[in-house]
This record gives sequence, structure tokens and C-alpha cells, in this order.
Amino acid sequence: MNSDLPPLRDVIARHGLTASKALGQNFLFDEHLLDRIAAIPGKLDGAQVLEIGPGPGGLTRALLRGGAQVTAIEMDRRCLPALAELGEAFPGRLRAIEGDATKVDHGIDGPYHVVANLPYNVGTALLVGWLSGQDWPPRWASLTLMFQLEVAQRIVAEAGSNAYGRLAVLAQWRAAAKIAMKVHRSAFTPPPKVMSAVVHITPSKMPEGVSARILERVTEAAFGQRRKMLRQSLKGLPGALDALAALGIDPQRRAETLSVAEFVAIARILAAV
Repeated sequence: MNSDLPPLRDVIARHGLTASKALGQNFLFDEHLLDRIAAIPGKLDGAQVLEIGPGPGGLTRALLRGGAQVTAIEMDRRCLPALAELGEAFPGRLRAIEGDATKVDHGIDGPYHVVANLPYNVGTALLVGWLSGQDWPPRWASLTLMFQLEVAQRIVAEAGSNAYGRLAVLAQWRAAAKIAMKVHRSAFTPPPKVMSAVVHITPSKMPEGVSARILERVTEAAFGQRRKMLRQSLKGLPGALDALAALGIDPQRRAETLSVAEFVAIARILAAV
């Protein structure tokens, strides 16, 4: 049944699909590469998977081959007929929802994995949404997401590096993030101007006594003026300079030199005030 699926290029040609620049689309045709991406979260047999922006269903078919129950959110209605055909090839395993992933409720019960070749124009916003909020652990069990390589490097960056910023702290203070694989621009149709990478994120234990909102406010203030010393960038945040003093953090340091643990420590003190 499933081995008889037509090549992706044939599906796209038959439905007259072209990648939409406005929607940030870039199609992947290499099925071996797609199978490798689908394997990153681990065993998916019977698992719930949320896919954002499936397009004509390249990654979707790889997830289905891996045994997943897939809920796919696609705002490009041109792609829905191709997804419907894929659903027929895997009866009862694919639910396609037309809509904007930043607004649509996927309605998945229980833990689920997010696996997606994210549209570049909404990828970071979706990631921030999955990583934010006080409720933890989250409903998702893992995030396996394709980004521009530059964004991927910002997510996994270490303190002191040029790529280190708010996104790194947000991704690392209560989760583990790594680059699982890099993907050359030539793998896509049309080829983007930049290299890409797949980031894999799993939730870890949330530090005690820390408010997610306070941590976000601290990093927003600190990195909002990253060229300035902390004594200047944090002066508008009540209690922040006192927290630096209590922790023995030199107020002449800049935000990119503080570790994730130091940001967490500052937020913990402010939460107790």
C-alpha cells in the first residue's frame, strides 16, 4: 500500500503546486533525508505527531511510514488535495486542518511530538510560543524543527558567543536543545539562499522558584540593549540591580556573558521579592 506512493515530484506536478515565497515554502523531495528527519524524535509507532506546514506532504509521508498518527496544519489550500490522497494511502492516520498554525487549535489529546519543516516566516514565533508560559512540563514531548542555520545556532548558542541571546535562554533554561542535523540549501526546491538545520528540543525539569514571565522580562531588558552593561540595561527593572549584587554578578558585564543559570538565579530572586 504505502510503498506504491508516487514520487513527490509527480504529486507536485499533477496538482500544479509551486512553492509560495509569501508563505515561506521550500519543498524537500529527498525521501531518504525526510526519513532521517522523521526518525530524530525516536520511535513514533502509534505516537501523536503535530506537523506544521506539510505542503504537499513530503515529511508527512515519512512520519506516516514511521507509524505516527499525524495532525497536519496547512494554510495553503492548494496542498489539501495532495494531503487528502496521502490520507487515503494511510487510512485513519492523517488529519489535515486548514488554517494558520499560530491561531488554530490542533485539538490533540495527551503528549505529542512536533515535527516540522517550518515556514521560515513564522518558525521563530511558533517556537517561542511552545517554549513560553508558566505551565511545565508542556503538552509536547519533543520539538523537531527545521530552521535557517543562523536561527538554529541562536537556539543552541552558549554564553559568550555572538549567537547567544534571548532565544538561547528561552530554549535552554528548562529544556535541552541540540542541532540534530544540517541540511544543505540544494536539498530544497526552490533552494533558499541560506543553509538550514534541524533542531531537536526536549523538556527538562523546570527550576524551582522561578517565574517564566519574570525570566522573560529579565532577558528582554538585558538583551534589548545588549551592547550596554547590565547596570544600564537592567536599571529599569525593579530589584534587578539588587539581585546582581546579591549574586555577586559584576554590573559592568554585558548580557551575552551571563550563563543561563545566572539568568535563572536573577529571576528567582525577583520572583521572591
